[in-house]
Amino acid sequence: MEWFSAENIVAVLTAVLGVLASVGVLWYERRVPRRKRIGYRVQMDTPIGSDVSQARANVRLGLFDETPDMADATLVLLRIENDGSQSIDRGDYTGPDGQLHGLVVEFTDRRVRGIAVTHSPGADHLMDHFTPSEGLRGSGSLIRLPRVPLNRGEHFKLLVLLTGSRVGSPVRVTGGIRDGEVRTNTAARPDEKPPMFGRAARFITVALTVCVVTLASIILVRDDTPPPIGCARGELTVTGSTAFKPVLDELAEKYGKACDGATVTVDPHGSTAGIRELAERGAAAGKSGSPALVALSDGPKPSGFPQLRENRVAVSLFRLVVNDKVPLKNLSRDAIRSLYRGDIRNWKQLGGPDLPVLLVSRDANSGTREVFQRRVLGRNEPAQSSRDCATKDDPEALVIRCELDSTDQVLAEVGRLDGAIGYSELRTGTRPAGAHQIAIDGAAPSVDTIGTGTYPYREIEYAYTYGSPPADSLASSFLSYLSRGSGQDVIRTHGHLPCATPEGLRICGED
Repeated sequence: MEWFSAENIVAVLTAVLGVLASVGVLWYERRVPRRKRIGYRVQMDTPIGSDVSQARANVRLGLFDETPDMADATLVLLRIENDGSQSIDRGDYTGPDGQLHGLVVEFTDRRVRGIAVTHSPGADHLMDHFTPSEGLRGSGSLIRLPRVPLNRGEHFKLLVLLTGSRVGSPVRVTGGIRDGEVRTNTAARPDEKPPMFGRAARFITVALTVCVVTLASIILVRDDTPPPIGCARGELTVTGSTAFKPVLDELAEKYGKACDGATVTVDPHGSTAGIRELAERGAAAGKSGSPALVALSDGPKPSGFPQLRENRVAVSLFRLVVNDKVPLKNLSRDAIRSLYRGDIRNWKQLGGPDLPVLLVSRDANSGTREVFQRRVLGRNEPAQSSRDCATKDDPEALVIRCELDSTDQVLAEVGRLDGAIGYSELRTGTRPAGAHQIAIDGAAPSVDTIGTGTYPYREIEYAYTYGSPPADSLASSFLSYLSRGSGQDVIRTHGHLPCATPEGLRICGED
């Protein structure tokens, strides 16, 4: 073992610094005089004006009265605490004689519209001071606070509704404390025990030193090389949705590079086929546990698979694409339904060129097709009438319609055949050769407007496992990687909205 490696040197330095820090704390406690101090910090500063429903919900909860002009409303949570070493009573606040208030809170460029006060656990007596008669005032950009007595460690919080400026405008608390100060405090509140050189301080200091030295010793003698936090070893197959394949391919590659000993294989065959494969392999495994298989599905699984456990991953957007020989940029939902019923068989009926309509569709295992039928058509597509997507095999069929195995095949055929129309996942930033996407009822697919727009061709992407895989399994680890951190970035890059984001969480919870 290399005793003078970088890791060992860092471990020893950590131990030395720990001992020096402990000695410094003891010296400070003995030498530095105790002072009275009030600290404050902003714990929350968030806009609520763009979410009218939330603002109204706050009103119903009784936090504030109805307030007009909420377009630029913000909500600030301010914590004010006695973080010094001595208690503060009413007489410790300095100010002109006869003045009720002790502190003044200023919200730069904002106007106070409502105030709610909470207090430390076990400090109910503080609420008696927050009345107009005791000096609580709110006007303009200022809140005047009463002379509130605070024992060491006690605090109260102000939840303030404001209008007039953006989030992040300066918030300042001013006032005077005899033999003390009022200052911002961004750190955690100090320990509630007085900073005195006594038995407790000696015990904590010795314990801290022992812990640091022990940690350094463990690092010195340890010789293992564990994988990064969150990684798991083994093999995993991800199947199901072909629409989500570009996301899974990239994430599987990144996970394999970050986690030694992990192999993630992406092998999609369609949402329905993936669900059935997962159910069959899980049933065959029996009591031996959940198989190393995850199935992605565009939309919820069919009924009849109670053993499958769902994980909502993202909101997927899909698109209709037409051959470039058809210059239309928008179709109403009624027109789309007429095309797929066979009522419209030539594009000139919709103001397009004199070309026959060719429907290029996915097979019955496709989740993309199932979402299209449920969200756009409101019914199943007509029966297949062509094998080559260009000639009619069934002379009695109203329209030429073929079925293909993958999204890539659909896009290639739509771009190749004049008058063809098909569908695929959004694939942000890509345009199929020879084809273009069209809007539905004037709405185009966009991740940026998915929460506020009316675009209908969308669905939640589900990841299914057979029961609950062990917490230390590769399946659990990969699902966590899929929904957090860089996984969210990859999902969004490919035109999907992660369920774990605030906007995605709302949509995934409603749909």
